[in-house]
Amino acid sequence: MLEVIEKLLILQERDRRILQLQRELESVDPQRRAVLTKAERVEAALENARQKARHLEGERKKLELEVSARQERIERYSLQQFQTKKNEEYRALTREIDTCKAEIVKLEDQELDIMEQAEVAHRAISDLAANAATVKEESARQLADLAVREDTLKQHLAEAIEGRSTLAEAAGEAGLAIYERLRKNKGERVVVGVEHGACGGCHMRLPAQVVLECRSNQSIVTCPNCGRILYYTGEMDMAVAE
Repeated sequence: MLEVIEKLLILQERDRRILQLQRELESVDPQRRAVLTKAERVEAALENARQKARHLEGERKKLELEVSARQERIERYSLQQFQTKKNEEYRALTREIDTCKAEIVKLEDQELDIMEQAEVAHRAISDLAANAATVKEESARQLADLAVREDTLKQHLAEAIEGRSTLAEAAGEAGLAIYERLRKNKGERVVVGVEHGACGGCHMRLPAQVVLECRSNQSIVTCPNCGRILYYTGEMDMAVAE
């Protein structure tokens, strides 16, 4: 194998390592946002449950006030009955008292219904609060792990990038120029082996002459189809032109 090919393979492996580290590093923020979003949703659900409970309590107090108002009316009407001497006025007051009592029954039924809803709401708050505490603890741990991972990835990436320039210089200007040009279009796999008479990149069958040139290791050989740099492998299937 040509020395320049060996150098380019080393460089390619370094570049693939850099890309891998960059992808892993880029995935940290989405993971962090996912953790925070989950925690925020749990807290929002808990706050909604608390707001519902407060609303129910407010409604219950309103009903209590309405019951008290009608009880006061009953007391007032009863006093007026005691004071009146007119049968017609007495009967009218009796009807008013009966109406207030009927309304009180309805209001108390509504109050019981709200109290039942409030009991359910408080149980939900208890469950959500416990879940929120668990999620908060898990989130703190996950965020701490992500912070450590992020720092480690940044360190490894810096180390990988720092050594790349030396590897690039070792490949030589000619080989490096071809490599860099191809890397812009072909991505990670620029230098590929000849696998059973085909390009290891595009997998197209190679002409016999190209295979022979590649095996001779005299110069840089590229795939006539995709342009990738080729190198000979032991599993190469020789296709010799007759």
